[in-house]
Amino acid sequence: MPAPETLTAELERIVRTAQAEKRLPSVSAAAVHDGEVVWAQAFGLADTDGEEEATPDHQYRIASITKTVTAVGVMLLRDEGRLDLDDTLDRHVPDAAHSPTLRSLLTHLSGIQREVPGEVWETLEMPTREELLPRLAESERVLAPGAYWHYSNLAFALLGEVVARVSGQPAERYLDERVLGPLGMTRTTWTAEDPAATGYLVDPYADVPRKEPVIAGHAVAPAAELWSTASDLCRWAAFIADPDPAVLSPDTVAEMRTFQSMVDLTRWRLGYGLGFALYRDGDRLFAGHDGAHAGFLAHVTAQPEAKTGAAVLTNSGAGVPISELGLQLSRAVADAYPPIPDEWRPGDAAPEELEGVLGRWWSEGHELVFSFRNGRLESFSVDARLDLGRSVFEQEGPDVYRVVHGLERGELLRIVRDDTGQPVKLYFATYPVTRAPETFG
Repeated sequence: MPAPETLTAELERIVRTAQAEKRLPSVSAAAVHDGEVVWAQAFGLADTDGEEEATPDHQYRIASITKTVTAVGVMLLRDEGRLDLDDTLDRHVPDAAHSPTLRSLLTHLSGIQREVPGEVWETLEMPTREELLPRLAESERVLAPGAYWHYSNLAFALLGEVVARVSGQPAERYLDERVLGPLGMTRTTWTAEDPAATGYLVDPYADVPRKEPVIAGHAVAPAAELWSTASDLCRWAAFIADPDPAVLSPDTVAEMRTFQSMVDLTRWRLGYGLGFALYRDGDRLFAGHDGAHAGFLAHVTAQPEAKTGAAVLTNSGAGVPISELGLQLSRAVADAYPPIPDEWRPGDAAPEELEGVLGRWWSEGHELVFSFRNGRLESFSVDARLDLGRSVFEQEGPDVYRVVHGLERGELLRIVRDDTGQPVKLYFATYPVTRAPETFG
């Protein structure tokens, strides 16, 4: 179903304004809702020399958005039990000169330097896989591990090497077969396929675009090599928002969208999950990534609650804040499709062992409510000051439950009964929970 006319007009206005005011050779953009691309348009010239008009089918280099695909590959291998995020790099790449954890590489908390060793942006020659590891000793750990978020293309080159070593095939082939192919992203490729836009740097003082070289990524391919269209990127946004379990578990993708490190230390508007950038916009979080390479800028974000997303691509390597432009589009799409709650239907009665557990309890002077919803035991605090969401439990044994989602995730709830079998006390994360407020002891 196409987007509403008012949304189409707003998206076109945003993109046309950016193309004209920022002097971008071309802009291609698309929007998605509930898994369906609802709008896609392109404006300007994909190639200025031949005056080739841009179309929604033109590919652009999406650069660092590639990192999110590589991150999904790592999580696939994690879910299969072939690696752990707290493994150090040398466990899977024994000849590595540094040994950060895989988690720290995914979240840019490893402290290793930004780029691969050497003046690669002068020579425009990236190392091959065979060349990278011997040169790794030349790289620095510029920060203590975990001290600060520090963006690193080298980190994702190394994660690509992990994917290759663990899967037994080049990372590109593994990601094609396990991620891009199953999602139907047929216009997302490791080298440009026609029709593809030409990348430019537009002179800041004259209306003259200068062609940029196409730089082969080699070992850095898992960090920045992919080319795609805005519509294909919207399929990626749909996956981020509402994952296909045949590709990766929705719980795992939710884990990837969960905050791990903060980029913006003053306003807290940009953080990082496991491979995904997290953009805060008021009370909403968008997950996705930016891309920047010689001659190209790209952005994709998804809003999981609304099941919406947007992508924007341009063949200019500078001149527009791509996050700002992309989030304008994503915000407009999310506003047009506010989430609608699922219709309530009667459910199953609580199991017999929860008789006497449901209802109001107290702990540390705060009132807690336990209920049985959607087939699971849940709890939440009545105190507005502790509005940190619900705890969702799964039973582990007789009178023992563990939090699997929400507040106090991982902690135990234990039910204590009197001689008649009536619940008289709970222990939640070791804290006593009673039917009336009581002091400690």
